[in-house]
Amino acid sequence: MPKHVAIIMDGNGRWARQKGKIRTFGHKAGVDAVREAVKYARKNGIQALTLFAFSSENWKRPAEEVNVLMELFNLVLNSEVKRLNKNGVRLKVIGDTRRFDTKLVEKIAKAELLTAANDALTLNIAANYGGRWDIVDAARQLAEDVAEGVLQPSDIDESTFDNHTSLASLPDLDLLIRTGGEHRISNFLLWQCAYAEFYFTDVLWPDFNESTFAAAVKDYAERQRRFGLTGEQVVTN
Repeated sequence: MPKHVAIIMDGNGRWARQKGKIRTFGHKAGVDAVREAVKYARKNGIQALTLFAFSSENWKRPAEEVNVLMELFNLVLNSEVKRLNKNGVRLKVIGDTRRFDTKLVEKIAKAELLTAANDALTLNIAANYGGRWDIVDAARQLAEDVAEGVLQPSDIDESTFDNHTSLASLPDLDLLIRTGGEHRISNFLLWQCAYAEFYFTDVLWPDFNESTFAAAVKDYAERQRRFGLTGEQVVTN
């Protein structure tokens, strides 16, 4: 069982079009799939689940769709945080939240504080997130530490850098799932994906359920993760 799974939740718009609905109908339907994913992860001992909800590039979408996504984010925080807390799920929002309105930022902070002590599962919601932004932000923090004399350039290694990224202190990413049939990672968790296994499925996000998640985990479990070693070395060790 992977310790840390990330999912690119793709296909909401296409799912809606197939049903003769507008794109935002698919985003609303996708909330049920989020519940399914969280339920499976918690039930099966996955320690961290990271969901790509809104990328830094998604601001380029039609204003109406962006507004609906922001409203949906607000509604989900209102309706789901108590349930997450009751089930021992810690909520964390990663990304550059400075672009969100003040009320949403305050709501995020309250949700994170309420669930901070929970340890059944860490649920990371990537919102206004980009992998390049994450790397640049970590580099900026390190540069500030060096400028202030807190850190020497020679002290910077992979571990130090990782400690300044959005998912610091969490297990390394084991499995990245993308729904919707596309085969790319779309600027998601670039640093963290270094040795992750990838799983692509044609299932559109609103149709994602526990059985879809289980199929991805089964595929992952059947792979040999070598981390630079040969297959023979892995077997021997």
